[in-house]
Amino acid sequence: MFTPVFTNIASHLPRMAKLQPDTTAIIFPKGNQRLTFCELDQLSDRICHGLTRTGINRGTRTVLMVTPSPEFFALTFALFKVGAVPVLIDPGLGIKNLKSCLAEAQPTAFIGIPKAQVARLLFGWAKKSIKTIITVGPRLFWGGTTLDKLIHQSPDQPFEMAVTAANDQAAILFTSGSTGPPKGAIYSHGNFSAQVMALKQVYGIQPGEIDLPTFPLFALFAPALGMTAVIPEMDFTRPGSVDPQNIISAITSHKVTTMFGSPALINRVSRYGAEHGIKLPTLKRVISAGAPVPAAVLERFSQMLGFGVEIFTPYGATESLPVCSIGSAEILGETRAITEQGGGVCIGKPVEGIRVEIIKITDDPISSWDDCLKVADGEVGEIVVQGPQVTRGYFQRPEADKLSKIYDPDDGFFHRMGDLVRQDETGRLWFCGRKSHRVESAQGPLFTIPVEAVFNTHPLVYRSALVGIGTKGSQHPVICIELEQGCSSSHEQLRSELLSIAAAHPHTKEISTILFHPAFPVDIRHNAKIFREKLAIWAAEKMT
Repeated sequence: MFTPVFTNIASHLPRMAKLQPDTTAIIFPKGNQRLTFCELDQLSDRICHGLTRTGINRGTRTVLMVTPSPEFFALTFALFKVGAVPVLIDPGLGIKNLKSCLAEAQPTAFIGIPKAQVARLLFGWAKKSIKTIITVGPRLFWGGTTLDKLIHQSPDQPFEMAVTAANDQAAILFTSGSTGPPKGAIYSHGNFSAQVMALKQVYGIQPGEIDLPTFPLFALFAPALGMTAVIPEMDFTRPGSVDPQNIISAITSHKVTTMFGSPALINRVSRYGAEHGIKLPTLKRVISAGAPVPAAVLERFSQMLGFGVEIFTPYGATESLPVCSIGSAEILGETRAITEQGGGVCIGKPVEGIRVEIIKITDDPISSWDDCLKVADGEVGEIVVQGPQVTRGYFQRPEADKLSKIYDPDDGFFHRMGDLVRQDETGRLWFCGRKSHRVESAQGPLFTIPVEAVFNTHPLVYRSALVGIGTKGSQHPVICIELEQGCSSSHEQLRSELLSIAAAHPHTKEISTILFHPAFPVDIRHNAKIFREKLAIWAAEKMT
């Protein structure tokens, strides 16, 4: 009889606790709090005993709404250890989306800070399904117990971890909802373990390094990789508004070797660094994801780094990460020029273990894989991926599964990323935008990234966005422009200059409508993904 191989993402923590027990696992500069790997492992074990006593066991869907803190780390690993299924939803998604996500997830347990508990009651989050309530901090009138009490009443002894297999559910992570309603991607323990191995292999991360993760989910990878996580003082839901001094101070004070940040955060810190001549010599690598990072931002941040140190931009999504990766040296030295001419943004080659195919563009579901789905060499199409870090489906979303998964009789399934790419003769992939954002004009399709890149070359343009007005097949293409802060130039003069730039490129020469927008609507999580659907409505109103 076949016995599934034991795979539990939490197993990385006790392994690191044995390997480097006295090494600091997490540092919180704000409160000068520290936990070693041994202390973090022991604290999570005590929490495990308490969780099982309150009825949180294997398979229990548990909402976790706790700000980055020692408790957040210990709780997350404890939930994995007992085999529970944490439901992780970014508070930045907004009240309406939070309520619908929680109703969909049907959790039976809720662990949160007092603010989250008040919101749960006020907005009726999952009130029909939640049975167990644990408060991290002081408990007031909402019942349940507190984490402090739970820890105090638990024995200080090892906990026998749940024996889970690679395909067993580990967590439900909701997507950002930047191109539609947020969906709960079902993560298995195998998915998480594959991500840890991929990050280690692709970026050469070693135990004993020091990490500055500015996104809570990435913060969890640090202990699993044996890195010390330094958690900066910031609002994690608004990385684009971060105080650059808090980031720089954390890096210099704790000799950080690895940093993760959204493009908006990287941009903000790099501007401050350029103005004040800041250098960050301890950094060995910087990782930025969530949206393409403009070459100008990469160039500016690179000036803060030591010789040969790169900024890596992995490509992927909540449902699959990483898929590809590329470094700033290749971008600035080679691919940038092609991008600015409208060739798309180079996202590099697929990481080891991932199979990538490019299929013909369609909005319809595809029931099963066939090689005839693939585009011709060099043609733009939708990227589909297959591999151990690719999630199998969405929670309670069969229609979304039909649209995003392709059954493969040989190797399980492909996930449709919803992104458009082309592949060059060297095997590199070039991102051309979201499939749902393409503009179908009477002259043919226009893709956002290649079009916008041409307009972004103007020094006074902060960013641009292509939208289509009208019905697919006869849409009128419109370019929305957000200017650099403090720009006082005449819009008419800028419009003339931009149209002149567009006329020099075959894929933009027919665009004649340019609108100036004061500040693009963007996603809260990364502060970088442009809500083109909202811009399209705004543009249509401006043109009537």
